[in-house]
Amino acid sequence: MRDLAEGVRSYQRDVHPAKAELFARLAEHHGPHTLFIGCSDARVVPELITASEPGELFVVRTAGNLVPAHTSGPDAVAAGVEYAVAVLGVSDIVVCGHSGCGAMTALARAQDLSGVPAVAGWLRHADASLARTAASGDVAALVRQNVLAQLANLATHPPVARGLAEHTLALHGWVYDIATGGVETVGAPPEVISSAAA
Repeated sequence: MRDLAEGVRSYQRDVHPAKAELFARLAEHHGPHTLFIGCSDARVVPELITASEPGELFVVRTAGNLVPAHTSGPDAVAAGVEYAVAVLGVSDIVVCGHSGCGAMTALARAQDLSGVPAVAGWLRHADASLARTAASGDVAALVRQNVLAQLANLATHPPVARGLAEHTLALHGWVYDIATGGVETVGAPPEVISSAAA
């Protein structure tokens, strides 16, 4: 905890003053352009990967970057999606998987999750992804399939479906490679986002 407290002091001393005008604007206005749905993995930092400033991304992080399909019951992920799209008016949603994902590794390798029943229950939201790749046991293939499946789940949420129908919202699938920093788009057409392509 000492390291975090020192980090807060460093932020207050060095970072916040350097962006004082930005934070003054943000104190009065919240208008992100993108909902970024990523994994809870500590190695995946959306603002760092996208070089985004504070206020540009509305971030939802879940184990395995999973997005349950829409249901009528209360759901924290659905609430985040609904708020980002219906209230904040984001124009883009990114679902970002990543290399070495612990959730996808556990599923691809059929690891015993009996000791973590909440995790096992949550990962049921990746059943469709697993069904498409189960025979291979390929973690990278499962990560890609999972991004596609979560994009399909996103489209079942009423504000997302409405935004897609009205052409005010676009969905994007990414896979981030931790070792190289590369970002591959998944879906049609696939491409690699690099400094050369930017």
